[in-house]
Amino acid sequence: MRRLPPRRGGHATSFPAVSPDQPRPRDAGHRQWAAWGVAALVVAALAVWRPLADAGGEVAEFSGPTMGTTYTVSVDADLSEEQRDGVRRAVDAELERVVRLMSSYDTTSQLSRFNAYSSTEPFAVDPEVIEVLERAREVSERSGGAFDVTVAPLVDAWGFGAADVVAPLPDEQQLADLLSFVGYARLTLDRPAGTVAKSDARVRIDVSGIAQGYAADAVAAALTDLGLTSYLVDVGGELRSRGVRRTGRAWRVGIESSDDSNPVWGTIELLDEGVATSGDYRNWFEEAGVRYAHIIDPRSGRPIAMRGSSVTVVHESAALADAWATALCVLGPDAGFEVARREGLAAAFITMTSGGPESRLTPAMSRRAQAAGLP
Repeated sequence: MRRLPPRRGGHATSFPAVSPDQPRPRDAGHRQWAAWGVAALVVAALAVWRPLADAGGEVAEFSGPTMGTTYTVSVDADLSEEQRDGVRRAVDAELERVVRLMSSYDTTSQLSRFNAYSSTEPFAVDPEVIEVLERAREVSERSGGAFDVTVAPLVDAWGFGAADVVAPLPDEQQLADLLSFVGYARLTLDRPAGTVAKSDARVRIDVSGIAQGYAADAVAAALTDLGLTSYLVDVGGELRSRGVRRTGRAWRVGIESSDDSNPVWGTIELLDEGVATSGDYRNWFEEAGVRYAHIIDPRSGRPIAMRGSSVTVVHESAALADAWATALCVLGPDAGFEVARREGLAAAFITMTSGGPESRLTPAMSRRAQAAGLP
């Protein structure tokens, strides 16, 4: 979910280097959608939101590359050059900090060093890493394991991870072996001590399903510290808003459909909250006539079935919106809807059918979203 540049090949990309709606052969070295640090092959795989223009006052915008994708920060205020410089410095500092802590592609990051740590003894990490892992665990527990940051070995095995894969698809025995050391319960978090421990030295973490949302929250906090009261932060498609526009309205964004003939499904207004989307149709490869989506079900060890579907979640925390969107996409439109309704989540499930996109909104979302074409 994010601002969308002009649509190429039916879907939006941050850069023209790779079109996200085209299959990428395994021998070409395909990568996970959140390929931090590999800007030449960036794919904005889940970009399904775009802020919609409102009259009244120019918005100051700041943008650039980050985490293998792009960020855009919109501030609805008249800023001096000095203030603009301060905003850019604060945004860049927060994003660089998140990458330094949590990137899977930077071998010097704290997360990469934990993954390479060949011991089950506690490993010292910064409080921000503990916070992200605690939020991830919350979603893991409440979703029955549909979201799990220890999925990294499976992501790599299916060719969506940090390393290029030129290998056969994993067979049943390989999946069983990998699943033997995948599971969020294999991590022990100790906030007072500032450590993380793994029950098996082979456990590795991939936080790409929550880190961009967390980064949006972190940037938002930095902007608030600068005294800004109206802004919209977009990090790789995960959004976090604060305040209202000078028009008196909240920040309004459009929900994109996967239907090229009708690209905007509807709109929603955000007020001091985050929003994220996960979908199965943006990043995939095809082998032997079968399409494999980039989202891995950590319970089965396999990519989820491609349904041409997406799930959008609105939450006060962009990090939790990010994680929940992934979990609900893994669960699917039926089981996922029931979990979202049970949890009181504002969630929209949109699935392409032969007749066009079909939507299913939880009660909390139905009070918020406005379908296109309605008054």
